Amino acid sequence: MNLQIVRGAQASKDAFQRVDPLDVSSLPEEVSQKTLEVFGEKLSVTESVTRILQDVRSQGDAALRRYTHALDGVELDVLRVPTEELTAAWNNLPPSLRDALELAAQRVEEFHRPTMRQSWLDLPSGLGELVVPLERIGIYVPGGTAAYPSTVLMTAIPAKVAGVKEIVLTSPARGGPYPAPAVLAAAHLAGVDQVFCVGGAQAIGALAYGTETIPKVDKICGPGNIFVTIAKRMVFGEVDIDGIYGPTETIVVADETANPVYCAADLLAQAEHDPLACPILVTTSGDLVANIEVELDKQIATLDRGDTAGASIQSQGKVFLMDDLDQAVELANAIAPEHLCLMVKDAWAWAAKVRHAGGVFLGEYSPEVMGDYVAGPSHVMPTGGTARFNSALSIHHFLKTMPVVGLKPEAYRPLAEAASRIAKAEGLTGHARAVEVRLNGLAGVDNA
Repeated sequence: MNLQIVRGAQASKDAFQRVDPLDVSSLPEEVSQKTLEVFGEKLSVTESVTRILQDVRSQGDAALRRYTHALDGVELDVLRVPTEELTAAWNNLPPSLRDALELAAQRVEEFHRPTMRQSWLDLPSGLGELVVPLERIGIYVPGGTAAYPSTVLMTAIPAKVAGVKEIVLTSPARGGPYPAPAVLAAAHLAGVDQVFCVGGAQAIGALAYGTETIPKVDKICGPGNIFVTIAKRMVFGEVDIDGIYGPTETIVVADETANPVYCAADLLAQAEHDPLACPILVTTSGDLVANIEVELDKQIATLDRGDTAGASIQSQGKVFLMDDLDQAVELANAIAPEHLCLMVKDAWAWAAKVRHAGGVFLGEYSPEVMGDYVAGPSHVMPTGGTARFNSALSIHHFLKTMPVVGLKPEAYRPLAEAASRIAKAEGLTGHARAVEVRLNGLAGVDNA
């Protein structure tokens, strides 16, 4: 496989093109045809999502059933998955998979629990901060071409550790009346309170607005297709969201010591997600590139999703050949990828130079795939360059803080005059008076 090679720092920055998670230009014609069938006219994705959200808000469960039948071809007899179905799904899993999920769940909890923030109150200063968990959150788990029990664990467990009172999960029915058994089993393991067999934009609307059956939540988390992504953007403000997620991105920074077999495997692991997935190699070694090209041909032929991986490598994959590792890491910082893998000598030392990445994976035995499943951090990470200002999903996404002010009279006096002067400078004499009447009251007490 011949990879597209770009040489030099500036040329590499100029050549990098990111896939916009909200770009609908590449959607197949059958999507437009589907809108014609459902709505009686060809609507854009944004117009379709707007219509769906409006109907869910006004019609509730009836709209959920209608759109699930029209878009997914599923008749929903019930919206909520019975609790006993979650238990049965867990009990029916192969023991080896149960063990693997339990290990993953344990490691996710162990990673997040030490990061819990604590409230603090300082009586002498009259200040403090209350750290309070959200009351109810919604998790969206995709269910189109694959099942993702790992996503259940990576979202629900941090919320549980944070102290969220109620966790609601939606996922489309898949091959039956309910979501995939592995998803139900993971929901049982993670302690999800309610599971609903609804997907797509209609599920986001239900979580945002509430229906007769599905409760309104405070925050919606989890990835999804373009319809889900646009719906999340539209309901933001009505509820909070964790982020806008696009195709997965991985940058492998490698020097001449890197193993080409491992590098190729890591690139293909991301490429098999989606033809729009973005697998990037940044290296200082031309010999490594040649060896990786050979390995890609060998390995891709053995993958079940080899066609998808090959399409991703050909359309989105690139090699950026740099003069040194400083340039390589600086390019990675400029791109701010979802995943950054450092396959270099003394990877821990180079980690200190990373400023922008959703997650950092160091050395030959920390492939990003371990982060997907069992390492501990959530695999829900910022894409599309949003790692410049956003972070991987954690317990902090499920907490809010409330400042506390409880000044005593002796602390109030020296602060009040300054507050009054600032208020008057802003033309807010009512604010100033609210300060001064208390000063006058204190003066009366002093003179009594």
